[in-house]
Amino acid sequence: MAILVTGGAGYIGSHTVAELLSRGKEVVVIDNLQSGHREALLGGKLYEGDLRDKELLAKLFAENDIEAVIHFAANSLVGESMKDPVKYYDNNVYGTLCLLEAMDKANVRKIVFSSTAATYGEPEKVPIEESDATNPTNVYGETKLTMERMMSWFDKVLGIKYVALRYFNAAGAHESGKIGEDHRPESHLIPLILQTALGQRESISVFGDDYDTPDGTCIRDYIHVSDLADAHMRAVDYLVSGGDSNVFNLGNGQGFSVTEVIAKVREVTGREFTVVTSPRRSGDPAILIASSDKARTVLGWNPSRDKLDDIIRSAWEWHLHHPNGYDDK
Repeated sequence: MAILVTGGAGYIGSHTVAELLSRGKEVVVIDNLQSGHREALLGGKLYEGDLRDKELLAKLFAENDIEAVIHFAANSLVGESMKDPVKYYDNNVYGTLCLLEAMDKANVRKIVFSSTAATYGEPEKVPIEESDATNPTNVYGETKLTMERMMSWFDKVLGIKYVALRYFNAAGAHESGKIGEDHRPESHLIPLILQTALGQRESISVFGDDYDTPDGTCIRDYIHVSDLADAHMRAVDYLVSGGDSNVFNLGNGQGFSVTEVIAKVREVTGREFTVVTSPRRSGDPAILIASSDKARTVLGWNPSRDKLDDIIRSAWEWHLHHPNGYDDK
C-alpha cells in the first residue's frame, strides 16, 4: 500500500518523501509544481496537477492503493495572504475540501495534515500548548485553522481520522545534501540570511526592532526539516495503528530572536553582511515557542537535530553547493 503526499515536491514535502522512501514505503506524490521542484523528489510516482482537479484526484486514487495521506499542498506566505485572501481560501481550504471528498469516495480514512503555529496567533503564554486558544493574526493561519476544523467534522461525520501537526519554523537541509530549501520568492529567515552571506542579496531586513522581547526582534522556535519529516512518519504510524484524531505541536521548545539567528549565521559561515531594520510586517506575533511534550509522549517523537548551529550548518551546506537552488542540478 502507498502513502499519498500532496505537495511532495515542496520543501518539507520532499524531505518527508525522502524519509518515506528510506523506510521502504511506496510513495505517490501530487504537486502542481507552483512552488515545488521536480528535482526535489528522490523517488516515488508523481502526478503533476492541482488538488482542485477532481478528475485527476479520482484517477490517482483509482490507480493506486492508498493507505494514508500526508497533506502539505497549500500556499504559505503570511504577507501574501494578507494581500490576496481569495487565493488562500481557494487553494488551501477548497483544495483540502476536494482532497477530503476524494478520500471519502476512495474509502481512505487516514490523513496527516501540515498545519502551523500561525493558528495560535499572538500566544497567551509561552511555551504554547495544543489546548491554548487559536486566534490567528493573518489569513494564512486562519485558512490552516479552517482546514483543521473541516477535518474534525469529516472525522465526526465520515470517520476520516486525522493528525494536525502544528509546527513552528522549519529550517535546515537533508543530510545527503541532495535536497534543501529553495522557495521562489524566498520568505524564510535563515535562507534569506544565508543568501545575504553568499552575496546574493545586498542586505538582510529585520522587520521590527520594537517588539516586547529582550532585544526587540521577533523570537521563533526553529525545527530541523528532517525532524519534521520523522514526525509525519510517526503520525502516519499512529493513525495506522488505530490512533484517534489528534493535534500536536512540533518544535524544539527554545526560541531565538532574529538578531540571535543573524549572529549565529555569521558565526557558522564566517562571513559578514549588512543588516537593515525595516517596519513590522502585518500579522507577525512577537514570540512563538512550542511545547512539544504531547508529541514526545504520544508519538514517541524526539528531535535529534535540535541545536541551532546544526540546523544552520546543514542549510549553509545546501546553499553553498546549490547557490541557485535546484537550477544548479
